[in-house]
Amino acid sequence: MVMAALVNPSDEVLLPGPTYPPYISYTKFFGGKPVTYRTVEEEGWQPNIEDLRKKISDKTRAIVIISPNNPTGALYDEKVVKQILDLAAEHNVLVISDEIYDQIVFDEQFVSTSRLATDQPVVGLNGFSKAHLMTGWRLGYVYVHDQAGELTEFKECIEKESRIRLCANTPVQKAGIAALDGPQDHVRDMCERLKQRRDYTLKRLNEMVGVSCAKPEAAFYVFPKIEAVGSVWKSDWDFIMDLLKETGVLLVHGSGFDPIYGSGHVRGVILPPIDALAEALDVMERFMEKRLK
Repeated sequence: MVMAALVNPSDEVLLPGPTYPPYISYTKFFGGKPVTYRTVEEEGWQPNIEDLRKKISDKTRAIVIISPNNPTGALYDEKVVKQILDLAAEHNVLVISDEIYDQIVFDEQFVSTSRLATDQPVVGLNGFSKAHLMTGWRLGYVYVHDQAGELTEFKECIEKESRIRLCANTPVQKAGIAALDGPQDHVRDMCERLKQRRDYTLKRLNEMVGVSCAKPEAAFYVFPKIEAVGSVWKSDWDFIMDLLKETGVLLVHGSGFDPIYGSGHVRGVILPPIDALAEALDVMERFMEKRLK
């Protein structure tokens, strides 16, 4: 809905690379051009501000921030987010902040982009699917930080779109209220379990031959690099298909999240209990040893 209200043909939208694929798809769908800016694996997938600066043009319509990040699990530093906001203000570009994993953080505290912004307009995206385990209920929301009133027409467009589509049903909206007003202990418990699974999975991956993985600080993903892509396997797609057919273990090819900055990587999900993760990682480890011996 945000892209429909914002993007015109030939407009460019800057996205962190790797990125959540629908941002690429919807930008293209409405005639725009998605442009990915570099995030640095060696720095925990933090955005590279200089690369972002170089890619801003007179066609840039918005800069998207995804933090905590899907697929990398990165939590962007406050200093980096502030630099992005300053860049956006300098070029009079809207910031779109995807914060769906805001409560699933492990070692640092999440700070909303709008709290770091002053007079810079921010459109935030969030929902109940992740922290409140309401994935199938499809309840989300948009917030607008707009002290100067620059986004009045934009908000009107969003409201018009809302009126011509099916809305979230009433029982689900009541459930959303209950989720916000009710006890939050379950979120902290979930994060503690996920942190244990993160630590276990990260250790196993970095001990595995031919695999390296940056430490995810949030969400429930790992995004390891497969070193032999380009030699043993032609692409990350070939790797995941070989692994799936040989072992039944399914990962997602990194180039699907961006053919530039996601290439040579795979995304894994750390939601299963540790015994299930151990079984899958054992199988993957034997597979890697067999292929790279």
